[in-house]
Amino acid sequence: MSNFEDTNLYFRKAAEIMDLSSRAQTLLLTPFREIKVQVPIELDNGEIAVFSGYRIQHNDARGPMKGGLRYHPQVDVEETKSLASLMTWKTALVEIPFGGAKGGITCDPKKLSLREIEQLTRKFIQQIHENIGPYKDIPAPDVNTNPQVMAWIMGEYSKFHGHSPAVVTGKPLDLHGSQGRDEATGRGVAYICEEVLRTHSRLVSGCRVAIQGFGNVGSNTARLLYELGAKIVAVSDVTGGLYDPEGLDIRALLEHVRTTHSIQGFGPATTITNARLLELPCDILIPAALGDVINADNVAAIQAPIIVEAANGPITPEADELLERRGVTVVPDILANAGGVTVSYFEWAQNIQQFKWDLAKVNDELHKTMVHSYQKVVKLATEKKLSLRTAAFIIAIGRVGKATVLRGF
Repeated sequence: MSNFEDTNLYFRKAAEIMDLSSRAQTLLLTPFREIKVQVPIELDNGEIAVFSGYRIQHNDARGPMKGGLRYHPQVDVEETKSLASLMTWKTALVEIPFGGAKGGITCDPKKLSLREIEQLTRKFIQQIHENIGPYKDIPAPDVNTNPQVMAWIMGEYSKFHGHSPAVVTGKPLDLHGSQGRDEATGRGVAYICEEVLRTHSRLVSGCRVAIQGFGNVGSNTARLLYELGAKIVAVSDVTGGLYDPEGLDIRALLEHVRTTHSIQGFGPATTITNARLLELPCDILIPAALGDVINADNVAAIQAPIIVEAANGPITPEADELLERRGVTVVPDILANAGGVTVSYFEWAQNIQQFKWDLAKVNDELHKTMVHSYQKVVKLATEKKLSLRTAAFIIAIGRVGKATVLRGF
C-alpha cells in the first residue's frame, strides 16, 4: 500500500462514519493539480545532473494551497500526494484559511554543495513559478530544507513577479520571516503533549519522553519539554540513539550537536538504535523523523501508552488499528505537528499586511490554536467513542466539504 493509499484509508474510515457519498469522497480525495518537472543543473565538477521535482496541489476550497518542500532521495509522486492531502486536512483541522499542497525534489542534499542546492532550488522555481504565489500556493521548509532555501525561493519568484515575501514562509527574519517560525512545529508538539497529559490527569514535570528524530522538530520539542520538567529519556538522529532512564541533559546535548553535528559521542548515555528507541518504556513516545517507523513488525513491542505524531505518517494503518485496540492514545500528525503551518499562516498574514508580530503574540496565538483544536478533537472522540485520528479527520473533512459545497463544484 502506498503512502497516498494509507492517507486515503484514514479518510475513508472517517467518511463512512459521516455517511459521505462516494461522489463526494472522490471529489475531496482527488488532487487539484499534479506537477512533475525535470530539473537539470551543472554540478561543481562540470557534469550535468537531472533531478525530478514535484509539486502536488491537493485542494484549494478553503484558501491558497500550503505545504512544505522537501529534498530527499525517497521523494516521489505517491509520497508527495499523501503529504499534500494531509496538509488539506491539517489546515482545515486548525482552522487556518489554507488548502493543502506539498512538494519535493528527489535528491540527496548531503551529496550536493551549497551552490548546487541553490542552483537546484532556483531552477525548480523557474519551472513552477506560474503555479505558485501568495494567493495560489505557498511553499515552506520541510525535510532537508531551511530558511536559506526559502530565501532563494522568494528571490527567484520575485524576479518574475516583483517583491513577493508572502510567496513562501519559513524565511529568515531579515527577509520578512516570522518570530517563532523555526521552532513552531516543535512548540506545537510540546503544547499538545501538555494537553494530552492533562487529559490523563498528568503533568509534564517528571514525565518520561522518548523522541525519535533530533532535527528541527525533535530537538525543539525535546528542549521545550525539558524546560517544562519532563525527563527526556531517549533521542536519536540518523546515526542512532541515546538512552538514559534518568533523563538526558538536553541543554548540554544541544550544545554538543551544535559543535559536532551529531548526537553521537555524548556521554554518559547508552547508545541504542533508532528501532530500539521506539520500544523503550516511557510515558510519551514522539516519532519525529520519517514515516512508517511503527508498523506491523514492531507494534507489539511498543510500550508507550501515549504516542504523539510529530512526523508525518509515522504509524502505518495496520499498526494504528492494533494500537487503538490496545487502548494506546495516538495524537495524529494532522493535529500534533500543525504548529508549523499555523505559524506559517501567521507569517503569511504579516507579509500580506506588512505588519510584524512580536514573539509573545506568535506563541500566544499558536497556543490558543493548538489547544482549541485539541479540545475539539477530544470532545468529538469522547462523544462518539472514536480514536483521536478518526475524530480529527471527521472535523477536517466536514470543514473542507462545506467550503466545497458553498463555493460550488
